[in-house]
Amino acid sequence: MPTCRLLFFHALFPALLTSSSAQEKKADSSRITLDRIFQDNEFSARRASLSWQENGPGYTKREERGIVRYVPGKKKGKLLVPIGDLIPKGQTEPLSVEGLTWSDDKSLLLIYTSSKRVWRTNIRGDYWILDRGAGVLRQLGGDGPPSTMSFAQISPDNRHVAFVRNGNIFVENLHDQSVRAITEKKTEFIINGTFDWVYEEELRLRNGFRWSPDGKSIAYWQLDAEGVREFTMIDNVSGLYPRLQTFAYPKTGQRNSAARIGVVSIETGKTRWLKIPGDPREHYLARMDWVKNDSNRVIFQQLNRLQNTNQVMLGDAKSGEAETIFTETDEAWVDVDNELFWIENGKRFTWMSERDGWRHIYLASPAEGDPVQVTKGEFDVIQLLKVDHRRRLFYFSASPENPAERYLYRVKFDGSGLQRVTPESRTRGTHAYSFSGDARFAVWTASNFDTPPVSTLIRLPDHKPIRVLEENEKLNETLSQLDRPKSEFFYIDIGGGTKLHARCLKPPGFDPEKSYPLLLYVYGEPAGQTVRDSWGGSTQMWHWMLAQRGVVQMTIDNRGTSGPRGRDFRKQVYRKIGTLGPEDQAKALRALLKERPYLDKKRVGIWGWSGGGSSSLHAIFKYPRLYQAAISIAAVPNQRYYDTIYQERYMGLPDDNVEGYRDGSAIHFADQLEGDLLIIHGTADDNCHYATFEKLIDELIRHNKQFSMMAYPNRAHGI
Repeated sequence: MPTCRLLFFHALFPALLTSSSAQEKKADSSRITLDRIFQDNEFSARRASLSWQENGPGYTKREERGIVRYVPGKKKGKLLVPIGDLIPKGQTEPLSVEGLTWSDDKSLLLIYTSSKRVWRTNIRGDYWILDRGAGVLRQLGGDGPPSTMSFAQISPDNRHVAFVRNGNIFVENLHDQSVRAITEKKTEFIINGTFDWVYEEELRLRNGFRWSPDGKSIAYWQLDAEGVREFTMIDNVSGLYPRLQTFAYPKTGQRNSAARIGVVSIETGKTRWLKIPGDPREHYLARMDWVKNDSNRVIFQQLNRLQNTNQVMLGDAKSGEAETIFTETDEAWVDVDNELFWIENGKRFTWMSERDGWRHIYLASPAEGDPVQVTKGEFDVIQLLKVDHRRRLFYFSASPENPAERYLYRVKFDGSGLQRVTPESRTRGTHAYSFSGDARFAVWTASNFDTPPVSTLIRLPDHKPIRVLEENEKLNETLSQLDRPKSEFFYIDIGGGTKLHARCLKPPGFDPEKSYPLLLYVYGEPAGQTVRDSWGGSTQMWHWMLAQRGVVQMTIDNRGTSGPRGRDFRKQVYRKIGTLGPEDQAKALRALLKERPYLDKKRVGIWGWSGGGSSSLHAIFKYPRLYQAAISIAAVPNQRYYDTIYQERYMGLPDDNVEGYRDGSAIHFADQLEGDLLIIHGTADDNCHYATFEKLIDELIRHNKQFSMMAYPNRAHGI
């Protein structure tokens, strides 16, 4: 195997190669070490979170005495479920609760436990139901195998619980405890009530069914993966012989699963399929739910394969007829609206659109066609957070002045009264909010890159603090003893009227007359933003540790990243993934080396993960005179080998953008490597496959390039 001494990194960071002893750590509390970050978790920050009830101002907490309901402003809580009610018959310990769901009238409590991980999340487990009136706790699922139930939901009429098992939707009758499948898998390729790999990963869809408001039917997705080519991962470490894991994974230009939506009657078990126009393998059904308070109509979003047209449609549950309400289009791609907020008892719903060049809130109606704009101005609504129906207010996050920050704003339903809610005295950082069901209270969590989070319970609409829930006193005491680096947020002019936002971390005792190595952290693709003024956890502390060792560190958001800087900034990258981003990063680096003479142009490194791993490869391959070293983790060296939904959204179809796919794939420039390269990958990475990592290795060997590599056996994308 080719080897590389990685002189740049080894010379700079020798402390990374050895662990400090407990005695050394105790002797010098000002120094950050790997053990302190990752083994001892000395720098872990706590964030307060409340389990708000869906309606009203209350929240629940799990305590030693059981599950207790609190109302902000009142000291005493009401015991809803004594701890003894959570102990199964014949056992002595209560269930290990991983999730709780209440019925609307609070008479039933659904308990999730014994979960198992599927890809990136724990979506399979066991479910128990507690009937509070009868005082009965029992396990659901009939005689099915343990930890095989997903997405269990109580019906609105409290008569059934529906769940997914082995690609079918089951319904359990809560009166006679009978369990039956209400969907059918005619072939092994059929998936009911959940999704295939690419829908889950790129459209963020997992739970694939919805109860009707009257509890008499269920609307659900069905996917047919027949003909979708499969990918195989090899596990060489779990047994005497290799174990294979095979799953459908459509790569760019390849055949997708066919998706459709049906409505099944709980009484008859018969499904009425919606008559959705278009080839189901050349469209995506990106979102679906029932119209508010309407058990006859579902509302859903249909994307074309290029994902530049989103048709918002209504489906009739009885006839199966489907009609388009309005259509969202974009010359590049449209972002799928993740959640519709219904107002006025279901007469209108919210919609997010960039149609005027900025991401704004709109209001639409099942009956009135095109949405009407609510928020206006040259700023992005980052996320619509909550609706206050009583005061007719929308709460949303935005940061008009600084794309690294986040603040709470509100506006009236008619678009008037736009106002910043986060106090003006808190002018820097990220402010996150978790709202009570009735929007009268919230947990406000504030942090920035230099300050750990503080969580405070507040009253709305005046943002009045009630009490501090979490201050991270211990962490702040630990940080006060550190020899701390200094952070700076700034813009870099790369010409042509474009300025990129950046963050710099300078070593303690920084001297501008000295020469410092530079390490850049990069992502660079539309799915992320790295220049954030928020507490960054272990990754941040790793950067602080390197700063203590004399390394200047920066991160830059190039055009095409997801920051709130308007549609044009985000979508200039269309059909240019892997070309525009690295070019912007290189222009920014040249400007930095010219403007900041303390940066040593002979000691410049770059690193990143996933899309950032790809960006790091582009940097060192395409700009060998700028970057002397790179670490690339879990990269996609060739875009043709990535999945359809992500890559085609930003690059178009391979046959229509041959040059873009080639120039945007780092593997085709491996022959230009001159510096030190370390590539890292998990062999069980279901997302960015180890096979593409091996193809890169083979290409580097073909060109007689020296490099270092680390393969993590049977580890996934996050290693």
